Amino acid sequence: MNIFADFSDRVVNAVKSLELEPKDGGELNLSRVNVEPPRDPSHGDLATNAAMVLSKAVGENPRGLGERLAEKLADDPDVAEASIAGPGFVNLRLSDAFWQARLAEMLDLGEDYGRSPVGKGRKVNVEYVSANPTGPMHVGHCRGAVVGDALANLLAFAGYDVTKEYYINDAGAQIDVLGRSVLLRYREALGESISAIPEGLYPGDYLKPLGKALAEEYGTKLLEMPEADALEITKNRAIDAMMAMIREDLAALNVHHDVFFSERSLHAGNGGAIRSAVNDLTMKGHVYKGKLPPPKGQKPEDWEDREQTLFRSTEVGDDIDRPLIKSDGSYTYFAADVAYMKDKYSRGFEHLIYLLGADHGGYVKRLEALARAISDNTLELSVLLCQLVKLYRDGEPVRMSKRAGEFVTLREVIEEVGRDPVRFMMLYRKSDAPLDFDFAKVTEQSKDNPVFYVQYASARCHSVFRQAREQLGVERFDRADMKKALHLLKDEGEIALIRKLAEYPRLIESAAQTLEPHRLAFYLYDLSSQFHAQWNRGTETDRLRFVKVNDPELSRARLGLVQAVCDVVTSALALVGAEAPAEMR
Repeated sequence: MNIFADFSDRVVNAVKSLELEPKDGGELNLSRVNVEPPRDPSHGDLATNAAMVLSKAVGENPRGLGERLAEKLADDPDVAEASIAGPGFVNLRLSDAFWQARLAEMLDLGEDYGRSPVGKGRKVNVEYVSANPTGPMHVGHCRGAVVGDALANLLAFAGYDVTKEYYINDAGAQIDVLGRSVLLRYREALGESISAIPEGLYPGDYLKPLGKALAEEYGTKLLEMPEADALEITKNRAIDAMMAMIREDLAALNVHHDVFFSERSLHAGNGGAIRSAVNDLTMKGHVYKGKLPPPKGQKPEDWEDREQTLFRSTEVGDDIDRPLIKSDGSYTYFAADVAYMKDKYSRGFEHLIYLLGADHGGYVKRLEALARAISDNTLELSVLLCQLVKLYRDGEPVRMSKRAGEFVTLREVIEEVGRDPVRFMMLYRKSDAPLDFDFAKVTEQSKDNPVFYVQYASARCHSVFRQAREQLGVERFDRADMKKALHLLKDEGEIALIRKLAEYPRLIESAAQTLEPHRLAFYLYDLSSQFHAQWNRGTETDRLRFVKVNDPELSRARLGLVQAVCDVVTSALALVGAEAPAEMR
């Protein structure tokens, strides 16, 4: 149950019972009425703005209206106290019985607690990573990979029909460069002396094994055939090898896509898919022949001072019109983007989400304009930009990788600190904010290391059950038995912990609707902090211990609370893509 949505309905019903009359004689607008946690927890469990947002329309003083509303809400059997705060907020304090009932629901649902139908099966495509297949994944790809994957997990948990997609940029100039780079390593493997790597080619050592494999398979045959034929072989072999490497890197990060879509497929059959997509835009009146004014500053690759076939994107929200076909008849890079989006739309997706690097901010408006044109403004499109990640070790910047030549590889980071710290910390800042990642800090065992603190909460939950089995002589604790004893939970710390757990369904829905998976990491840290605090209270005050040898029934009740914490931590960490350990090693 999302208690905030539930109480929003109760507040609306209470407002309706007051029979308020708008001054203008129209309908009372209740859409701005909401219920949320109060900023100061000491004020109560829930707060509503109803009196404040309705007072002007009905010509009443906010506090006076709030007092009338509070009286109505106080009649609700689940409300222990209703009071007025500030300019007219109505604060509600709920009964212990209400919280105990919520905990019983949590125990019934287990790790499915928080799962929501809010998405209503809506088809969503989340495209993320989509790195050029020209080398291993580097740390610059890492943040988008984690944010995209966690977002897709979150959306699925919230009831959306989600497809995780990777767009393979296996066409274009960078693939020609890759083929030439591999051909160079092939010649090196045959014994040719290679000094400095020519400027413009990929210098990393990761291409050496591929060059060696080609030398063993072909001998000198690639040198004896026309260069174009040799390049076609090296390009195809390189794309396969690079994508295998990328898949392995992503798997090490616990990232698994449902679809790998090849850009080359759009160019097959003399660009049939691209031609079809451009024709479709033409039929809708979005394409014309014309010239573009020279750009300000630097010259983009698709601009030329001759007539081209242009997408009239300014009429659907873009800053400038975009070239589709150059004067020589060749398609632009953007034309492939048109065909790719049309393909997604034809697959029935209602919402397209792109995870892009911060340097791709210029793509946002053109993609939004394209979505409007392709779908006649029915397709929803969202672009999330991920800022850079800076690597440090004890406060000092980390140098480039020797293996990759130009960057620190993702695999090197995972091998040093582990998958879970990487995934959790990539979500511990909003994606559009820069992130500093310090190898030393993410591996230290302290409260200052969020991922350790959260995983320690999971391990501590399991430790409490091991202790309970030993001290109470019980091999297994049944959830039904725990539920029977929940009426004994009355300590303020216990009730506060249940309140925090009760926020989880609302968090899932709001984080999914706002596309903000970082909220999972923040919530996990807050929940873990409250759990550790309650555990510490038990070490200081014997009566608050989770396991009371002389009171088995109270122990079962408190174990029910620990079980719910364990379930939510496990559930949320799974969405993050990290493990919920039973013990720390």
